[in-house]
Amino acid sequence: MSEITATYIVHDAKHNPEKKAEGIALGLTVGSWTDLPELDQKQLKKHKGRVVSVEGANREGTTETVATIKIAYPAINFSPDLPAILTTVFGKLSLDGKVKLVDLEFGEELKKSFPGPRFGVEGIRSKLGVHGRPLLMSIFKGIIGRNMDFLLKQLKEQSLGGVDLIKDDEILFENELTPFEKRITLGKRVLDEVYETTGHRTIYAANLTGRTTQLRDKARKASELGADALLFNVFAYGLDVLQELREDDEIAIPIMAHPAVSGALTSAQEYGFSHSLLLGKLVRYAGADFSLFPSPYGSVALEKQQALSIAEALTAEDQVKKAFPVPSAGIHPGMVPLLVKDFGLDSIINAGGGVHGHPSGAQGGGKAFRQAIDTVLQGRTLEQGALEHEELKIAIDLWGSAEAVAK
Repeated sequence: MSEITATYIVHDAKHNPEKKAEGIALGLTVGSWTDLPELDQKQLKKHKGRVVSVEGANREGTTETVATIKIAYPAINFSPDLPAILTTVFGKLSLDGKVKLVDLEFGEELKKSFPGPRFGVEGIRSKLGVHGRPLLMSIFKGIIGRNMDFLLKQLKEQSLGGVDLIKDDEILFENELTPFEKRITLGKRVLDEVYETTGHRTIYAANLTGRTTQLRDKARKASELGADALLFNVFAYGLDVLQELREDDEIAIPIMAHPAVSGALTSAQEYGFSHSLLLGKLVRYAGADFSLFPSPYGSVALEKQQALSIAEALTAEDQVKKAFPVPSAGIHPGMVPLLVKDFGLDSIINAGGGVHGHPSGAQGGGKAFRQAIDTVLQGRTLEQGALEHEELKIAIDLWGSAEAVAK
């Protein structure tokens, strides 16, 4: 029988996690069991949730037992879509006190219902022609209230600095000064000019926004206009909307998942979803080619093991393609050794202020990052690289080098 197995961490004030687990398994499936007539039990057995394991022990001096429980839910109970699955495994349970959904293990048959990234790590590398190093991404800064000339100037400077990907700010919505379609068409023209001049290819992700019913048509138009990629605020809309966009062959361009709003669902230690499940596995299964999340080092830091768990969920071997981990926030060139060490080559180094705040401007900031990446991959220290590269030297003098400490 096809199943989905949910792993939870529960806090049980009654110190009986086995009973708690059985109550969840029944409450989210057939509702009751021992009181049912034998005939009803036979008919409903294939629908009954199953307790797989309960691990936990009383902690002396505490008022609760903390336990990790696993429950398998028959796939026959729900349609093969994420809204149905999440309602089944965590719907009313999410309202029942201290319960955190840590992981979901999809049966092999059920996995076939989810597309995964259209391009994934290798597909994005092929588009850029870049292999063997982390990719570099930058973000527009101070773009709200500015016109197209300002945006295009930033776009060009970042690309000339050697940045591989550039994304809109997630709070840049449809507006008269920088309308979505013009950002795509004029941005493409600028990036094509840089490519023709330098041979360096840059992908630009425009922010897909608006009412949910408008998104498909808007994304199709973006693809028709030659958009390189789309940025999407997944958790403001829902994972199923991401999957609908991914599966539409008339869109067929990479999708970058932004974590906005996800903190409300993941940040509490005893409630909500684990970071690795929401920003890792589910975003990947639904079809994102990239997933952004807070790095362990910067201004909006995520605890290091949590950040690493997201990256692992995005790149673990599976029947769907791997997605790019994009640790973000507070990144500067001096952090490149840490980023490469912790997240490896199949990751994206994402910076805003670390590019635009360079004294030589965004072009200098991009060059400093590329110089830092090359230096690290050559097995040298940034201080050694700074002796050869002026932009890197300026960045190290301003922000320091890789002695940043992850929380």
